[in-house]
Amino acid sequence: MSTGTRDTVDVLEKLIRLCDDLAWGRPADENALFALTRKGASTPQLERLAEAFGMMTVKVEAREFQRAGLIEELEQRNQELEEARARLQERNVQLVETLRREYNVRRVIGHCEAMRRVVNQALAIARRPINTLILGPTGTGKEVIAKTIHYHSPRREAPFIAVNCTAIPDSLFESELFGIEKGVATGVNARRGLVEEASGGTLFLDELADMSLTNQAKLLRVLEEREVVRVGSAKPTPVDIKVIAATNADLERAVKEGRFREDLYYRINVAELRLPPLRERGDDILLLARHLLEQHGRTMGRPRLRLAPATQQCLLAYDWPGNVRELNNEMERSAALAVEDVIRPSDLSARLLTALAENGGIGTAAQPEPAAPASASRHEALPDDLFNLERAERLLVQRALEAGRGNKSRAAALLGVTREGLRKKLLRLGIRAEKEKDGEE
Repeated sequence: MSTGTRDTVDVLEKLIRLCDDLAWGRPADENALFALTRKGASTPQLERLAEAFGMMTVKVEAREFQRAGLIEELEQRNQELEEARARLQERNVQLVETLRREYNVRRVIGHCEAMRRVVNQALAIARRPINTLILGPTGTGKEVIAKTIHYHSPRREAPFIAVNCTAIPDSLFESELFGIEKGVATGVNARRGLVEEASGGTLFLDELADMSLTNQAKLLRVLEEREVVRVGSAKPTPVDIKVIAATNADLERAVKEGRFREDLYYRINVAELRLPPLRERGDDILLLARHLLEQHGRTMGRPRLRLAPATQQCLLAYDWPGNVRELNNEMERSAALAVEDVIRPSDLSARLLTALAENGGIGTAAQPEPAAPASASRHEALPDDLFNLERAERLLVQRALEAGRGNKSRAAALLGVTREGLRKKLLRLGIRAEKEKDGEE
């Protein structure tokens, strides 16, 4: 073998070793590669090959450096995600505990026999994975009881999904409750339904009686098969849900009249809770009123508010067609508009006073209100004929004018009417208001 040939073989062997080092991740002998590129070190062809190999080595090393940087960044991001996941899990636990305290049965206000029975039944239902039907008039707190059951059950860390059956059109019922697959329609992405979202937890169906018969059949199949089929899919998805339904309708009558499926009724009504209307809860009305008044007063930054004895008699005598929801609105209004820290009958809404007047007032059982302090206005003392509608309205208007210091715009805002409406009331009631300080009549 000639000398030139041997030199060529040596150069090729060096290049092969360098390739082998790079392939196995071993550090390449860069000095040896640099020596091969010097002019006269070998043939021109081998020098060009060594230069090309050197450029390739630089690119490989640059990519290795870039890859190392990406790996380091990914590891950092992964650590941040793990920390975020840990914080999220901790906050989720805290949220569940907060909700458990919020819906603790001890916080259910009511000492009457009917409410004690409801609370005891709710605790028993919470311990068992059975479907439940909550019955009661509008505004009695059916969703509150449903959440109380959920957050006292083994499912408390899973979702509580509330569905208003009247708010979902029939055309969207399946996609909203059961989900939809991608591509069913233009621009539609795959989406889980509310039933899937509630899997492992509780599905609360409010206003169940308003569901159409067609949708009742679809819901029944889900409850019986324990699986849902998304719109546009043929593959069923298993679900594990506890169903709590609520309605203010008479479902037994609806079943007899053919407006509600009998098989669905018995599937949901494994356990039944009946919430009493507020008018049947006796002194619970005052317990709730004080609690709600304190809550709204604290929200509005007011000092502690209390109910005058005559106001308590009014609350007990009223029929409360809107139940606890109506009482909550009444206490919120009183906390916002009452001039004093004592809620008097004249601070109650005109609707409530009108209803009492039409029903004959609060009767002879009402106790007279204590005399007002000497420093109080002449309108603060409650007349014996307070429940005469015209006199009650006159008293409200006069007190609003006094609270607004004669400013009709402020008085109208307190009464919840327009300034023109107040002017008409003044003319009708024969009340002459002094000129306002701003010069307006």
